[in-house]
Order: sequence, then C-alpha cells, then structure tokens
Amino acid sequence: MPIAMLPDRAVVTVSGEDATSFLQGVVTCNVETLEAGEARLGALLTPQGKILFDFLVARAADGFQLDAAADQAPGLAKRLGLYRLRAKVTITLDPTLGVAAAWDGAETAATVTRLRDGRLGDLGERLIFPVGAFSADATEADYHAHRIAHGIPEGGRDFPWSDAFPHEALMDQLGGVDFRKGCYVGQEVVSRMQHRGTARTRIVPLVAVDGEALESGAEITSGARGLGTVGSVAGRRGLGTLRLDRLADALAAGETLRAGRTLIGVEKPAFATFAFPEVVPAG
Repeated sequence: MPIAMLPDRAVVTVSGEDATSFLQGVVTCNVETLEAGEARLGALLTPQGKILFDFLVARAADGFQLDAAADQAPGLAKRLGLYRLRAKVTITLDPTLGVAAAWDGAETAATVTRLRDGRLGDLGERLIFPVGAFSADATEADYHAHRIAHGIPEGGRDFPWSDAFPHEALMDQLGGVDFRKGCYVGQEVVSRMQHRGTARTRIVPLVAVDGEALESGAEITSGARGLGTVGSVAGRRGLGTLRLDRLADALAAGETLRAGRTLIGVEKPAFATFAFPEVVPAG
C-alpha cells in the first residue's frame, strides 16, 4: 500500500467568488462539473492550442487547488494572473502545501486531503497536505514507475511544454479536455483536431525486449526512418512519442523497432479509444 512524496509537484490556489467562472474560461477541463474529492487533469494552452502547463485541479473550500510541476508552478500562477483582468480571484503559489501519490489502498493521516486521480482509476489518489504532516513509504521513482506502467504521460518528462497538443499528450483520453463546454484559450485548434481526427502523433507505452533498460531521449526508429522519441523511463518500460502513421508503415513492412540500439515493442494504452496499428510483438 505505497505512498510516495512528490517533491517535484507544487500547489497553486485559485480562490475568490469568481474562481469557477475564471478557470472555466481559460483551462481545457470542465471545472463546473468537477466533483468533490476528484483531481481532474487539465491544461492551460497557448492561443495556438499547445500545452503551456498541465496540472490536476481539485475543489477546495474557497476555490481550487492546482497540482502542477514545481518548476513550472510560479509560471502557471503568473500566466493565470495575466488572464485575471477584473475577475474577483486570488492566485497564489502555496509553499505550505505538499503533494503525494497513494495507490493500492494506502492509508493516510486525517490531516491529508485525499483526491481520486481522475485520469485513471488504477493510478490511485493524489494527496494534498500541510508540509511535514506525515511520512511516506515509497519513493518518487516508485510513483513514476507506477505511472509509466499505466501509460500516463506527464509534462516536462514525456512532452515539452509549448510544443505538444493535448491530443498528443493523451489529454483527450484521460478526461483533460471537455469538448462540449464553452471557449477557453486555444479551444478552436483543439476542437478542430478532435472533429477532423488529425492527431497522428501520440504518447504510447514502450517495452524493451532484449533485456536492456530504455534511455530517455533516445530516438525511436524502424530501419533508417525516425518514428519518435523516448520520454520518461523506468527500467525496461517507458513512454514514447510516436507518429502512428509511420508506426503502421513500419509494422506493415515487418520492420523491427528500436529506441537507440535497444529493440522495443510498442503497446496500445489500455484506456485508449483512438485507432492504433496492429502491433506485432518484437523478437
């Protein structure tokens, strides 16, 4: 029943009487339908529809808490502030709060806010707590191995900020984009990709089949053709950004796939609903 502290995460609070309408108008997910006790994936996009910041958003007593990458949280708070205009909201990076992850039914102290991870049930829970409130029995690396095993991408590790569309980062598959709510920053581009089905690049699970560990940043190839890049890794498993049309061509031609020099197999995420080439196991 592991609990892992996530020092690479921080909490940005958005509070005030206009907090709901303010966030609803700028982020990809629907905060109006956000349930108490849920942490929902969301993002703030560029006007061109690319991900500036990804986060998990949850309701708080006086607004919302955004669980974001710690090195990006100050920029997220600043960017949200640019959109505040006359809205009655307060946006704050809260250094008194920490983030952890729990899975497989882990128990925690009463002072901890437990949130169901809305991306995927098997991921478990996100925990928001006063810094120093309790200790953990698993490591940050354990959590990322758990995340990678379930095919869940994370900004800065699996895709670069300002250079990936929500579809490429699987946000459309993990509840991070609401296609029926009103406008938000970048919405027109994202809706066009959804309705035209033009997302050819996706992040998908990889597995090394020759006993070697995967290497983050390695180029994924079939013969002399580049297909994509390895993102985060945990031993023999990892996530990779792939052009699915090129993957289909490679598989149809019977070509093997490699990440650097490592022979790999490619898997379709268990939760995915998008079209995926028929994968022939490597080796």
